[in-house]
Amino acid sequence: MSKVLSSDSSEKNDGVAAVDRALVIATSLANAGSALTLTELSQRTGMYKSTLLRLLSSLEKAGLVVHRTDKRYALGPLAFVFGRAFEQTNGLQDAIHPQLVWLVNQGTESPSFHVRHDEEHRLCLMRIDSNHSTLDRIRAGDLLPIGRGAAGKVLTAFGQGLPAKPLSAEDLLFTSFGERDPLCGAIAAPVFGPSASLVGAMSVSGPLERFSEMAVARMKSLMLKAAQEATQDLGGKWPQQVVTEA
Repeated sequence: MSKVLSSDSSEKNDGVAAVDRALVIATSLANAGSALTLTELSQRTGMYKSTLLRLLSSLEKAGLVVHRTDKRYALGPLAFVFGRAFEQTNGLQDAIHPQLVWLVNQGTESPSFHVRHDEEHRLCLMRIDSNHSTLDRIRAGDLLPIGRGAAGKVLTAFGQGLPAKPLSAEDLLFTSFGERDPLCGAIAAPVFGPSASLVGAMSVSGPLERFSEMAVARMKSLMLKAAQEATQDLGGKWPQQVVTEA
């Protein structure tokens, strides 16, 4: 009996390890921004090529990875299915995207929505380019440092949710000028969900030269209004004492 239990335990551990490695591969492909060769995947994951080939074969069969004709590997159609399912089940797309569109229509810089990825990074979930001719280079799917940039400040400040103390409009607004990119500026505000939990950070960003004092003041007001609308659409709690009239 003990031998059977030991064998079962070993198989379970092997299975967990295989899943962990598969997730590392998928994450590496997602973060790469372009298809990778087997050698590049080995360098990024620290896995032997023989191990990678075995796992990639399983991921290909599932549709999570595709092996292209140029011998490079990329995320497959199942990754798109996962992404769409995430948007639909969380309601984020319906609540956030209309506010990003509204901000663009008001003439702001390019709006985006960020969530915490891990202790050191934030993930840009959504992004819409502004109508300006020159833009910053942020896109949906980008991993950015959580310690720099207006959106990162929001995720850090409200990581534990909405505090009980009264907040002013300025308490909810964060700016960055040349922090993550020396030529870019950004303004961000939190979006809250049920029980005052933080859902993510809504921001506008663009070339620093367009962040004049007047432009910043106007975009701050618009940002608060958009963040409040998104919070309400998600069934979240917004500080009642904050006035957001543009």
